Amino acid sequence: MLQRFCTVLGLVIGAGIAAGAAGQAYPNRPIRIIATQPPGAGTDIVARLIAQRLSAVFGQPVIVDNRGGASGNIATMLVAKASPDGYTLLFTTPAHATNPSVGKVSYDPVKDFAPITQINSQAFLIVMHPALPVKSVKEFVAYAHAKQGRLTYGTAGIGVAGHLGMELFKTLARFDAVHVPYKGGGPAIIDVIAGQVDAAIVSALALLPHVRSGKVHALAVTSIKRSALLPDVPTIAESGFPEYEVSSWYGMLAPAGTPRATVARLYEEVSRILKLPDIRERFLADGSVPVGNTPEEFTAYIRAEVVKWAGVVKRSGARLD
Repeated sequence: MLQRFCTVLGLVIGAGIAAGAAGQAYPNRPIRIIATQPPGAGTDIVARLIAQRLSAVFGQPVIVDNRGGASGNIATMLVAKASPDGYTLLFTTPAHATNPSVGKVSYDPVKDFAPITQINSQAFLIVMHPALPVKSVKEFVAYAHAKQGRLTYGTAGIGVAGHLGMELFKTLARFDAVHVPYKGGGPAIIDVIAGQVDAAIVSALALLPHVRSGKVHALAVTSIKRSALLPDVPTIAESGFPEYEVSSWYGMLAPAGTPRATVARLYEEVSRILKLPDIRERFLADGSVPVGNTPEEFTAYIRAEVVKWAGVVKRSGARLD
């Protein structure tokens, strides 16, 4: 009888300890943020900035784990398969919405994730070699039509947002051009400066010093609003194509099934961090705008991006190598 009582008592105490541990407020252990790019890349830098602030708030280590490669698919799959408990998060880019269209992936960008918030938005810039007789979007379109498919443009690679952004522009403006993909935006910039390609579409921040030095001519930014970095450069939307808008972005997501309360807590803290004056100034200085939208808004945005770019990819035939 005594042995049975002790056994029952032990089970009750054990259950109580387990319930207490499960009921502890989130988070009660380290959080891992898996970034889709290697150390030193944009996602890594911004993810670490956010992680540092979250760690201070949560009183727990927030670790950035870089899993670059396969256009972000390696990191994305790790998070898709992770336990939905809020301790493994994804820090990603527009590739999250475009990869399913430009290459085979084994995850659903919407169904397999619980979006937390969009971190920022950053414009691309279309530039040309200054010696070419093109100084506006209207002249660019006319020049492209006159070249009859021989105009060349460089990007950071096949299927990236810049590439698809130009493919969308080609569709709207009804011109053809030859895509020259590079392994990153830097080589594309070098070749447009050298006159090896006619144009390039790369992040506004990366092109800024070359625009200011006169090595390239800025035609337009791809965002819906003008960039604070280059306020005199018009948008494509205001240059005759009002439906055009392409931006790069970073976002934070959790695995599908993560408790809504956990997602809400993460959104609350990250969005608060993005409103801090020093963080906003840091983002604006780097040519991006902090966002911090709600999980519901970010979910709707991702859904729209998936549909939008699927159509562009189908028309352009873009595929990953």
